[in-house]
Amino acid sequence: MLKPAFAALLLLTGSALGAEPRTVTLAVDQMTCAACPITVHKALSHVAGVAQATVDMETHTATVTFDPAKTTAEALATAVTNAGYPAKVLKNGG
Repeated sequence: MLKPAFAALLLLTGSALGAEPRTVTLAVDQMTCAACPITVHKALSHVAGVAQATVDMETHTATVTFDPAKTTAEALATAVTNAGYPAKVLKNGG
């Protein structure tokens, strides 16, 4: 039989580790040269909780997988906008 304190610890640990990653697609404006996707990727990679970011200059999008317990899709768009590339959330998936 599990002691109540140990059972509570298991529940807390499970919920902290159980955050499912999310993937979001951002529309990114003003990417005009080969260095632009590098700058956008760098801005995204500095956001806590980002696991992966792919930037596509041809489609002017960034697809980002992140931990929703640590950041939001809106925070990702803000990070890109603050780097000089206006961004907005296109698709916010689970």
